[in-house]
Amino acid sequence: MKITKLESIFVKPRWHFLEVYTDEGIVGLGEPIVEGRARTVATAVKEMEPYLIGQDPLQIEKHWQVLYRGTFYRGGPVLVSAISGVEQALWDIAGKWFGVPVYQLLGGAVRERVRVYAHIAGNTPDECAESAKGKADAGFTALKTSFDTPVRAIDSLAFLEECEKKIAAIRNAIPKDVDVAIDCHGRFSPAMAVKLAKILEPYGIMFLEEPCLPENADAMVKIANSTSIPIASGERLFTRWGFREVIEKQAVSIVQPDLCHCGGIMEAKKIAAMAEVYYISVAPHNPLGPISLAAGLQLDANIPNFLCQEQVSTGEGYIKHPFEIKNGYIDIPKKPGLGIELDEEAIKGKLYDGGWDTPRWYYKDDGSFAEW
Repeated sequence: MKITKLESIFVKPRWHFLEVYTDEGIVGLGEPIVEGRARTVATAVKEMEPYLIGQDPLQIEKHWQVLYRGTFYRGGPVLVSAISGVEQALWDIAGKWFGVPVYQLLGGAVRERVRVYAHIAGNTPDECAESAKGKADAGFTALKTSFDTPVRAIDSLAFLEECEKKIAAIRNAIPKDVDVAIDCHGRFSPAMAVKLAKILEPYGIMFLEEPCLPENADAMVKIANSTSIPIASGERLFTRWGFREVIEKQAVSIVQPDLCHCGGIMEAKKIAAMAEVYYISVAPHNPLGPISLAAGLQLDANIPNFLCQEQVSTGEGYIKHPFEIKNGYIDIPKKPGLGIELDEEAIKGKLYDGGWDTPRWYYKDDGSFAEW
């Protein structure tokens, strides 16, 4: 079996799907993307074609090594995200070739279903509380929210009180057996993250995600040591080398590799294995499309230290048989490969040129740039 063609598809709202074709008629699906840089990643995938065309798609580890190490300059969001999508597609081909789900090729399933969490909608405390209650009533056992406003390096008491009001409203609207996580989105300085964690400790937060930017592991260690709230991070870390320091220094209790960014399915499994040694859990990041979710479910089925899976789309209007969430869980897929097929007719109306710009925020008082 040989790879014959790679084809990119840009799909609204901001996704990039990849189809890898073979001479045996098997087509593998992947989702290589950097949000806001879909066309850049597609170019990186295109530049991998001269190596990939004519290769045996089943030699996944070999191809990963060549694509990652073979350009001298390694790592970074664009290159590793391109490799991630290619790698997902190769696993999809392998599973279809052997007639088994990808997790079976990774060693088999350790669970029967995968816990997923939902995002809380709304801006005001009341709106967020209503959204949280609705999702809890729908069966979700884990929810996530964030503070969608710029944060000063040292912000005011009024700001912290507004954060607390929002979380208090959410927590009071749902049962205690429904977990609440908070995504700080890297907007907080370490000092502000410590202050935030202190006021939120009474609310039993499942995890505090990206309480500061992830580049400085020692800063995250200080935050982790200041609070009983578990710290999570990883969506902006790439490959096992990018995760090494936060794992070794135990800066986090939960790693969040994104299978469209971190290097793909096997790389995420290697990161999970590193984390397992330190009793660190894994909650894969995924604000993307159904191929990303399909890849995540294969990993989640296989790793023992899985916590919860992020999802924003079950694939309705994108794949032929969307995933079904039942009481906050998705049954592990049984079909070969990633277990999905694109609905070509449905996505025709969602095609676009790949352009999507990351929002940019500025402080109102002085006009300086703020983290989004």
